[in-house]
Amino acid sequence: MVVGDVTTGTELLVIGGGPGGYVAAIRGAQLGLDTTLVERDAYGGTCLNHGCIPSKALISAADVAHDAREAEGMGVFADPAVDMNAMTEWKDGVVTRLTRGVESLCKSAGVNLVEGTAEFVDEETVRVAHGGEGQGSETVAFEHAVVATGSRPIEVPDLPFDGEQILSSREALALETVPDDLLVVGAGYIGMELSTVFAKLGADVTVVEMLDDVLPGYEDDVAAVVRERAESLGVGFAFGEAASGWEPLDDGRIRVATTDEDDGIEEYHAEKALVAVGREPVTDTLGLDNVDLDPDGDGFLATDEQARTELDGVFAVGDVAGEPMLAHKAMAEGEVAAEVAAGEPSALDHQAVPAAVFTDPEIGTVGMTYAEAREAGFDPVVGEMPLRASGRALTLDEREGFVRLVADADTEFLLGAQIVGPEASELVAEVGLAIELGARLEDIAGTIHTHPTLSEAVHEAAKAARGEAIHTQ
Repeated sequence: MVVGDVTTGTELLVIGGGPGGYVAAIRGAQLGLDTTLVERDAYGGTCLNHGCIPSKALISAADVAHDAREAEGMGVFADPAVDMNAMTEWKDGVVTRLTRGVESLCKSAGVNLVEGTAEFVDEETVRVAHGGEGQGSETVAFEHAVVATGSRPIEVPDLPFDGEQILSSREALALETVPDDLLVVGAGYIGMELSTVFAKLGADVTVVEMLDDVLPGYEDDVAAVVRERAESLGVGFAFGEAASGWEPLDDGRIRVATTDEDDGIEEYHAEKALVAVGREPVTDTLGLDNVDLDPDGDGFLATDEQARTELDGVFAVGDVAGEPMLAHKAMAEGEVAAEVAAGEPSALDHQAVPAAVFTDPEIGTVGMTYAEAREAGFDPVVGEMPLRASGRALTLDEREGFVRLVADADTEFLLGAQIVGPEASELVAEVGLAIELGARLEDIAGTIHTHPTLSEAVHEAAKAARGEAIHTQ
């Protein structure tokens, strides 16, 4: 113990106040555990402050402007002006309201909130260094600890973040003016979401990606719909190129060099560059060497179905616990960790964890693809409805995209879904529930869906998989 430390104790110590951490803290307090939550930055974590929420706020605002501008086919003529500073202030107001809500929820549940950075001293205590000169530190003894320190943007060595011209997603979401031209390095979900936002707000956007298409990990026909829509918005793509350096220009812009697999060099000029090549877990502040807890080669902490690490009494949830790095997965893990710490028979079931990409159009997926089902030993059957056959999609002036269901041919149990289209992030919930409940194709096909709605496409896809399609051939 450091001289001058204050020593306290708690039954459940949660390190990190993001989605996994604050949910674990609240659930632990609900179950009667004396719970302490340590957060060094802002309650709600990256998701609420610099990721999920602010990005979706800007996506919504950009959509309003773009949809108004492009509604001539509906007989609506408008040329909206975009005040990026005012838009950012509105976005920040949404974030502030939610962060205060998280803090209020924790306090109402009886969670003890501590501001600072926690580092393990040994297997039963951490030291919390409080921010600011002269603020000191305190030692907290715990019975159970939940590591929920989240992740941060990966920095490309040749394009280190400077916060001014080489931006991470955090700085891009805080811009108060729309750049005339923006170079985006990385065509994953963050790169594609923000490329779409800034293109709709008037920026000239070019995306550089070292692979041969957008959205690695998604099926080709899923990615193609999003890429083609982005191209229609004016987004340019350069595939098979990796960023290899940059330099400032005399006019205040920058020049970014890229290299292809044949060592060919290309150059791009832009006002700013957004580097969005992925995220990495934050574990370097935890003092893991002091407790002999080693991350794997990718920096993640290995956990079992109860969110336990290799160290007795220590759990890990959210991004530090590995893929998929999703806020709702972190929340589920946080609940499980708290329940196990409280002696409850809780465990994780990852078979129905949905994922969403808030591009235009959206992507929503859950469970297995056809190829994954085959690899897992199933004899899969697929049912699909294109949105060009959906009355509701057409009334929204949306024609591209589809709903695809994957099921086991013998039993008709639902195995997965891939949805591309408006509100895909909402539509996928029905299939997730079906998988969780062990539902069959006939259960969805036999459920009357409201007309006219987008959800009818899920119904029709189920009927198509059974050879009973009515509205598609």
